[in-house]
Amino acid sequence: MRERLFYTVSCPFEAARHVSILPYGHRARNMHGHSFQSRIRAELPTEWALFAGGETSDLKAALAEAVATLDYQLLNEHISIPTDENLAKWLRAKLAVPGVELVGIQSTLNQGADLDGFGHAHVWRRFRFEAAHQLPNVPEGHQCGRMHGHGFEVILHADQDLHGNDMGVDYDKLGDIWAPLQVELNLSCLNDIPGLENPTSEMLASWLWRRIKPMLQELSWITVYETVTAGCHFDGNHYRIWKEFRFESACRLVRTPVGDPRRKLHGHSYLCRLHLTSPLDKVLGWTVDYGDVKEVFKPVYKELDHYFLNDLPGMLDGDVANILRWIKTRFAHHLPQLDRIDLFETPSCGAILSWGKQPPALPS
Repeated sequence: MRERLFYTVSCPFEAARHVSILPYGHRARNMHGHSFQSRIRAELPTEWALFAGGETSDLKAALAEAVATLDYQLLNEHISIPTDENLAKWLRAKLAVPGVELVGIQSTLNQGADLDGFGHAHVWRRFRFEAAHQLPNVPEGHQCGRMHGHGFEVILHADQDLHGNDMGVDYDKLGDIWAPLQVELNLSCLNDIPGLENPTSEMLASWLWRRIKPMLQELSWITVYETVTAGCHFDGNHYRIWKEFRFESACRLVRTPVGDPRRKLHGHSYLCRLHLTSPLDKVLGWTVDYGDVKEVFKPVYKELDHYFLNDLPGMLDGDVANILRWIKTRFAHHLPQLDRIDLFETPSCGAILSWGKQPPALPS
């Protein structure tokens, strides 16, 4: 499959609003405020940035300039019906950036809307429950064979063509659908729930899909966080898992103009997220063991963590695109299910390298 490189950045802003199209009695009809987070993902043309390696910073500057108009403002004075979806539309129109694939508005820690290039709004809301489980079919001695627990997080994604409408699925509808599941799952042993006798992330995601899809035809993805660093996406047909790693490294951008501070030695706390797509193992109930991903990646991780990246053999420069391609070259052949790597040098700002059959439609 064709390799695609996307840059993704985010920028906060503070604003107030009221949403008059909501039913009477809905709390969001009242004047209220949010600490919003805006986000864009773009497949930038070559030479768009001021210099090769400066794409992330230039993209963030463009986003910051666009949202500055909204910062500490009453949004209704700029957008007549300032839903998250309409904010994303406004931002897309405001941005003078080519190749924008996704514009996202996150209005609270646990909810937001992503607008793609085809007028589809991907509304999402996050929920959390505390539960115990064990995996009965893993090899003897595997840590997941012991009874243990997690603070699970689940994101419901609803995708719909807006057809010019001001909003998609109301976040409250997602909350109402989730409420009985919260009662069933929270403070439980998942193995005791019918259908979850082998409660892997993948099996939990598909179990939730079967319960929710009849009530929510717009449901497009179920995301299950088993831990803060690993989880699974399920769209009714495909399972995609991810595993996160953090490494502390030094770098310099050798192609920056003279005088730019990034030309000097500096460093980041990087977040790397590996995505894998694979059929379900019907006995084990998972696609790939998170522990296996960790073990296979360990040699590459040891090359990256607490080192000067520019000194690594084959590393052309210290920007995120070159680091991503270096990781893929060193690692992808060891794990054929791998089809996407995300790399963030600062929170929510970095790049995505994707080459699988499934497009990188999920939120970063």
